[in-house]
Amino acid sequence: MVKKKSAVLSLIWLVLALGNLSAGDTATFVDLGFSPDGSVYMFGQYGILGGNLKPWAELFAVDVPRNNFTEGGRLSYLHDSAATSGQDGSGAFLRLLGRGAGLAERHRVNYLTRGRLLYVGVLDGVERETISFRDFEKGAAYQATLVSRTEGSGESLRSSFHIEVERTGPNGARRAYSAGTPSVRRSRIISYQIRRVVAAPGDNGLIFVIETRTQTGSGQDIRYMVEALRL
Repeated sequence: MVKKKSAVLSLIWLVLALGNLSAGDTATFVDLGFSPDGSVYMFGQYGILGGNLKPWAELFAVDVPRNNFTEGGRLSYLHDSAATSGQDGSGAFLRLLGRGAGLAERHRVNYLTRGRLLYVGVLDGVERETISFRDFEKGAAYQATLVSRTEGSGESLRSSFHIEVERTGPNGARRAYSAGTPSVRRSRIISYQIRRVVAAPGDNGLIFVIETRTQTGSGQDIRYMVEALRL
């Protein structure tokens, strides 16, 4: 009975893996928190590569005022063999997180200081260019529009985006902002979506978590990046 159950589980895992090969692979996003003053934000992602089934992970530290990575703020890990049944890539992330402990210590990032979650996208298959959300604690309302541009096709496809943000304060005053770098053209990314928005400690910045879809020979790979906006 035990052997039969194990064989069934292995078959299910193989079917899922084969399905992953045809549909690309999907990363899992990890919010790691801020420094006390909200000037540095850390996040990570991990998964199983669709082609060779190797677990992988990435770790990032973002300078919020500059909307760029800190010095040495990008770490990655790729396991040297394929995942075994039941793995989801989290082991690769934990290994990388241990190796990158000095990065969090250097920027005084506290994994328990996550900021305030203001928006979470609904995974209903609908692509939304404009989203609206409120910061009830501060009495502010936001409207954010993701503006993307795509040129070329296939291997030569390039895309870029930025986010236009309008904030309405508790007194009704409006102010416009822009996040992102539209001059940066990324290879083979076919779409961008805002999946969550987080207010930094001190309420002097917002973090936009962006889902990207990259066209590959096996489908579409889903990855995450962030854009930081200083208010």
